[in-house]
Amino acid sequence: MDGKADVVYGSRLIGSEAHRVLYFWHYLANRCLTFFCNMLSNLNLSDMETGYKVFSRAALAKILPRLVSNRFGIEPEITMLVGKNKLRVYEVGIAYAGRTYAEGKKIGWKDGLAAFWHIIRFGFRK
Repeated sequence: MDGKADVVYGSRLIGSEAHRVLYFWHYLANRCLTFFCNMLSNLNLSDMETGYKVFSRAALAKILPRLVSNRFGIEPEITMLVGKNKLRVYEVGIAYAGRTYAEGKKIGWKDGLAAFWHIIRFGFRK
């Protein structure tokens, strides 16, 4: 982080390495969720739903006391708190190999709707 960033997101979409291609509708849902999250958080992320995030100690001190989510609500909530606290955010490309349903992928359309609800919920929270 070299003192330049408070938070670093690992993006599956800007990686420079070859990656496994899966499920158009999951990709589209991720892009839509990221778009709406960016609108309400005033950020410009490429992959809000990434599981790879690094935080400075100071950033965690601002975010952790306000977290209330579990499951898929955690990603939008963290991102909203990052935006509302005007933390310095960087993105780095990551190598990623998505799983098929046979390999254990469990995300479905209901999870996408829940994530959208959480974006709205936390986007308008003070």
